[in-house]
Amino acid sequence: MYGQVEQVERLTRHMVRVDFGGEGLDGFIVDEWTDAYLCPLFLRPGAPYEPPFDYEWARKLPKEERPVPRRYTVRRWDPDERRLTIDFVVHGDTGVAGRWAQHARAGDRLQLRGMPSGGYVPDARAESYLMVGDESALPAIAASLERLPAGARAVVVALVEAPGDELELDTRAELELTWLHRDGTADDELLARTVADLHLPDRGTHAFVHGEAAETRAVRRHLLADRAIAPEALSCSPYWRRRYTDERWREVKADWLREIAQDVPEPVTAERS
Repeated sequence: MYGQVEQVERLTRHMVRVDFGGEGLDGFIVDEWTDAYLCPLFLRPGAPYEPPFDYEWARKLPKEERPVPRRYTVRRWDPDERRLTIDFVVHGDTGVAGRWAQHARAGDRLQLRGMPSGGYVPDARAESYLMVGDESALPAIAASLERLPAGARAVVVALVEAPGDELELDTRAELELTWLHRDGTADDELLARTVADLHLPDRGTHAFVHGEAAETRAVRRHLLADRAIAPEALSCSPYWRRRYTDERWREVKADWLREIAQDVPEPVTAERS
């Protein structure tokens, strides 16, 4: 399965939106999840083939020629128009996926492996919704906000590099939005400290906490231990880990999940493993 680029849009300094269409998306299905993610396969520079290709064949090629898998959130899927939208965080030519998105043009093709998976849908029974994350979580946060009904209370704490990375978020809900900026520094506790200062109902909050591993861990610990958020009302997933490559993070992620389960002994969501 593959998508053909139809449109490329620069949303912020570090986020590029790519819309895909074409017959390569025949049979593509996204369930109700608002954090649905899929696995694009990015070609290495100079690869002697192009999409569409047989993945089982390609994975047997020499390492320097194999496609590189990455996981990305489905920002939007329109089954009627057969249009798939993915938002990419880009930092110039750093990283295989960001580099691809930085240079994507109409007509380019991107191979997709399998169907989307996911695990989060805003609970219609909740009294309020808390959504916390960094740039990597913004597509899922945005998709979730669009799913909320009018009159719902949504509290969002989003961490980006600088004001130029803030993204417009649409929702029918009553939105309380806090933007945080790294400004070139890394603070694993910044999100958790900010969430600790929020006024949230004593019960009935449905929480979504996705993003960098250490930052989500700190927020998870606060919500479960200090706020007494019910474990079943918390979706927590560490998409990436600072100073780790994607490949290295996948190697140690299972051990990390077991470790943080001991912070507050309740399970943590293991999406994108």
